[in-house]
Amino acid sequence: MTAHRRAARRAGPRAERAERVEREGRAARTSGQGYEAPARPRSHRRRGGSRGRRPLLLLVCGFLLVGVCAATGIAWDPFTTDSAGRGATAAIGTPWSTPPAITTPPAGAGPATPQPAESAPPTQNASAGAGPGAAPETRALPFDLPRPATLRSGEAGRKLVFAHYFTPYPLSLDNESADNDYYTRNYLNPRGENGKHGTYGGLLRDRPLPVAPRTGDWEYANLQQEVRTAGAAGIDGFTLDLLSLSGKNWERCNRLMAAAHSVDPGFKVMLMPDMTSLRTDDPAVLAEAVAELGRAPAAHRLPDGRLVVSPFKAETKSVAWWTEALELLRTRHGIRTAFVPLFLDFGAHSGEFAPISHGFSEWGSRSYVGQEGSTRDVRRAHDAGKIWMQPVSVQDARPNQGIYDEAGNTATLRATWERAIEDGADWVQLTTWNDYSEGTQFAPSLHNGHTYLDLSSYYLTVFKTGSRPKIVRDTLYLTARTQFASADPTGAQSLLMSLRKGSAAARDTVEVLSFLTEPAVVRTAVGTSKDTHRAPAGLHSELLPLKPGTSTAQVERDGKPGAGVELPYPVDRTVEVQDLQYYGATSGRKP
Repeated sequence: MTAHRRAARRAGPRAERAERVEREGRAARTSGQGYEAPARPRSHRRRGGSRGRRPLLLLVCGFLLVGVCAATGIAWDPFTTDSAGRGATAAIGTPWSTPPAITTPPAGAGPATPQPAESAPPTQNASAGAGPGAAPETRALPFDLPRPATLRSGEAGRKLVFAHYFTPYPLSLDNESADNDYYTRNYLNPRGENGKHGTYGGLLRDRPLPVAPRTGDWEYANLQQEVRTAGAAGIDGFTLDLLSLSGKNWERCNRLMAAAHSVDPGFKVMLMPDMTSLRTDDPAVLAEAVAELGRAPAAHRLPDGRLVVSPFKAETKSVAWWTEALELLRTRHGIRTAFVPLFLDFGAHSGEFAPISHGFSEWGSRSYVGQEGSTRDVRRAHDAGKIWMQPVSVQDARPNQGIYDEAGNTATLRATWERAIEDGADWVQLTTWNDYSEGTQFAPSLHNGHTYLDLSSYYLTVFKTGSRPKIVRDTLYLTARTQFASADPTGAQSLLMSLRKGSAAARDTVEVLSFLTEPAVVRTAVGTSKDTHRAPAGLHSELLPLKPGTSTAQVERDGKPGAGVELPYPVDRTVEVQDLQYYGATSGRKP
């Protein structure tokens, strides 16, 4: 390992981004252009035989089976499947069968093309995205999510929640069917993109929840859908990672600004120039780009009109450099700013940046241990008279860098949210919405469905309102890996992930996270091992040993079965590719 890589590992999450950008040859950031698909080899996502875990065929079969069950009146029971997972499989996410209505983008955002007729998308007991002021459909959640107007007004409206948007991974890269699109052919496939990702078993281990091909301006429509999804979960806006000032990612930035305003004028986009990726040393160049995006109605501004600028790894440039950039925004472009730098090393740089900053943030760690430093950081920011934007994360696993953090099922998600709540953070940034190459996604995905986003809806309600919402529906969340942490893959992968320094120790567990209206028995099955535990009312986490086969859980009260969930991806001892991301499913989103 080179000294550069050793230093990057010690620096913690996201310090490796600059190295990643160079090593991947910027391919991921230009993947929306000029596809030349290689002959389609057999993907590790499509293994046959006893493994039975590859997702797209599984999803299709699940949808058909659910439809048959619905038509014949057969109730789904997770305990009727056999231990090897050969029975009925519940789908974790339903692709759109009909695209929602598309609003034509304004001039400059994209071509105005004929649009499909409006049609309501099929959802799993949850709204695809409530409009401004509308009461969201929350039957998928264990509680009633407050109306957007409630979450955006008063004290709740001052507590803002953003999700970090990473432009290389939109819902679709080529508007093809999910069984043969760019994600499937090249990113999930160990031999994709002419084998360039073979050393680490493929670029990605998960992907956005598939969408059907669309007519018209499909890229713009897909961005609108992502805004709807985030808004329906209670998120106030995106922090937009500005990776480049030209090309496909820059185009997506402009389209996202327009899409956000078209869907919900209250949904805001905070500009986050990525200083590990942008190739300019001229503050005037950056100021011009920020001004261009900052004029969009969706750009996040404070109530006094100042444009919020929150650069990633701000310490890459000096305070003098940033002072010049902010002054150019004011004098040359007429834009007053509120500077909220995000640091990889907050402690080393907060003092020097304080005179020019409205607030501070950092990227944070991705394991459930070592989160106590958050309390110190929030206090330091507040003592300096600055706001604090707290990072909240779910997990981190990077095949192409050979590192991962032990997330402990949902322990990291819960721990980072609790720190934001208890320590009095002003804003929250979910890190990330959709960076699938780092395995940090909160967005609905193929392997997690809405699990992490739904859980965040609960915690953001606590964060914004200051109180725990009443649990009104029994809901179970089931998370586990599909392989043991020590598994040695049998394929051609040679770079394996190892724990990052400071992470919790690796563990092999299934977690049943229950939200119950009143105490109940929860029946569980992990492979061939069946058990029960008594869960109290409210939120409760129960850990079970990971074993080969599928996992299920079901609420039972007074001998009557209630909410049930199956994680439809079986655990194997023999695996072709290392995959250390946690998979998730929720009882609230059965079809």
